[in-house]
Amino acid sequence: MSRSDWGDWLVREVEESSPDGVAVWYLGCNGFVLKASDGTTLFIDPYLGTGDPPRTVRMIPIPFDPEDVSEADALLATHEHVDHVHGESQAPILENTGATMYGPEDSLAVAREEEAWGEAWDLDDDQFVDVYEGETHEIGSFTVNVEPANDPDATQPVSYVIEHEAGTFFHGGDARPGEFESTGEDYDIDLGVLAFGTVGTIPDKETGEPQRTKWYSDETQIIEAANDLGLDRLLPSHWDMWKGLTADPKNLQHHAKGFEYPRRIEPVEIGDRVDL
Repeated sequence: MSRSDWGDWLVREVEESSPDGVAVWYLGCNGFVLKASDGTTLFIDPYLGTGDPPRTVRMIPIPFDPEDVSEADALLATHEHVDHVHGESQAPILENTGATMYGPEDSLAVAREEEAWGEAWDLDDDQFVDVYEGETHEIGSFTVNVEPANDPDATQPVSYVIEHEAGTFFHGGDARPGEFESTGEDYDIDLGVLAFGTVGTIPDKETGEPQRTKWYSDETQIIEAANDLGLDRLLPSHWDMWKGLTADPKNLQHHAKGFEYPRRIEPVEIGDRVDL
């Protein structure tokens, strides 16, 4: 596990903050921290690894060491891929804080079986909770709704709609459009996260040969998804992460002009904070 490039300043910023409603920090890749006015703190898909060079090469800093996190109530996983469920990134957070990890069965199978986090870290079985589409979980002042996601690269993806009296936050994981219309009808979403990328050339996992690769929504798809969801504010994620698949979120302004949603695009960089 690589050490943080930034020391512990971002963790301390989160823990020392006192938001009026809900504050949201972008951790790079598809990771986020949400903190509510009562102190309830949620981590979503935090990944602090370097990828698998030379196939996947991390292009951004590692923003903190997981051992430095001392306050967390829950960790949410959207699907089973390594940059969303990763023992060295997430198990120390669970161990240090006693937080509960929520995720689909295939995601938690990585922690319980494939990587056997309980053998390397002091974790209890009740710190892992399987989630299913249509469920609701109350976590402090947050209501976490589990909704569908269309991610053809994952085996069991979900999205999360997180409600708070200050507003509603959506995290779509790595999903493309195709499963979001009902979610947009059921919720009034203030701030939505959607993965954004480009088409690039990545070595094949088995052969090592260069392969044309598209993992996330392109400019057209992400605006389509934002309209299906009726997003007030769109926060593009994941565009910064992998060498050969990076993108420029400022380009989305041109694609959004001809559509009702999103009403605003909020491009952020790793370490940035926005508020609901």
